Amino acid sequence: MNLFCVGLSHHTARVETLEQFAGNAETCLLLRNAGCTEALFLSTCNRVEVYGAAATPLSTEDLARCLTRGTGQPSSDVPSAFYRYEADACVHHLFRVASGVDSMVIGETEILGQVKKAYKSAQSSGSAGPFLHRLFQRAFRVAKQVRTHTAITRGAISVGSVAVDLAYKIFGDLCGRKVLVLGAGETSERTARALVSRGVSDLRVSNRSVDRARDLAALVGGSAVPFEDWTNQCGEVDILITSTSSDAPLLYAENLAPILRSRTDRPLFVIDIAVPRDVHPDVNQLEGVFLYDIDSLQSVAEQSLVLRRRQIASAEAIIAEHVSDFWQRFFGGRASEDGCAITGQSSLTQPPLRVSES
Repeated sequence: MNLFCVGLSHHTARVETLEQFAGNAETCLLLRNAGCTEALFLSTCNRVEVYGAAATPLSTEDLARCLTRGTGQPSSDVPSAFYRYEADACVHHLFRVASGVDSMVIGETEILGQVKKAYKSAQSSGSAGPFLHRLFQRAFRVAKQVRTHTAITRGAISVGSVAVDLAYKIFGDLCGRKVLVLGAGETSERTARALVSRGVSDLRVSNRSVDRARDLAALVGGSAVPFEDWTNQCGEVDILITSTSSDAPLLYAENLAPILRSRTDRPLFVIDIAVPRDVHPDVNQLEGVFLYDIDSLQSVAEQSLVLRRRQIASAEAIIAEHVSDFWQRFFGGRASEDGCAITGQSSLTQPPLRVSES
């Protein structure tokens, strides 16, 4: 059985490439049809990966096609942005991802929840079997140990918090600034909390689900804005932060330009942390509008890496120990140094169990 991970992330691709491979509800089915005995799909704002087990190796190109959004074909040079890990190298990579060591913001904890959510989805659909069950259960244990026994998460921030840091660098004091958060998911909640901690008192939340918008607004002391009215808010707010799950841009220069006529010498800062992007790049061409996306945030995030660099070595030591133990326990041999194909008799025969939340 061949255990592998194929994907692309902020390390290898810009946002315009990532958004071509956000996948869809049928991604795991496509992977199974392509030859994966087991498959798990992980998609975040800066990462798209598939973890799989197959009787024979599958080409990276075939897997990339399964991850393509919609029916369009990706750019011809995109496969070079994909990385591939086989066997114990796949195990090592997943442990680093779940522990926050491979994140754009080193030590952030949001990724662990996203990995658990991806596992639950694969488990519910039946696409995750005994191989991936054991692998991901161990990954959750490793992440917990790294968080408990190192200080890598101390002062750690999420992508949403990085966006708020960028807003702070632009405006200085955020007190008195009007902010609209578009989206009411987990990332939006973290972003809204970070905004409040920076002194924002006029915080507006808009979402397709009005109930979710109201819940988040109530949680952070803000106000809910009907989704059909959010674009008009761009005439009033100083900062727009978007993080929805829309498959296509929600804001274009064409529909924003008329709204901006009511603004007098007041710049509008737009921070788009969604993948695929919520805001079309042509918005940046409008006078008085400054647009930032995931690629822009990466340079801000890298500045915080220095504070946690010493903790990475400790985290890597924990991860390496678990990789070796996992490989010996379930594949009857020593972990290789080059990530070759799986060899030896597997003992992964137990049916999947429910994921531990600890």
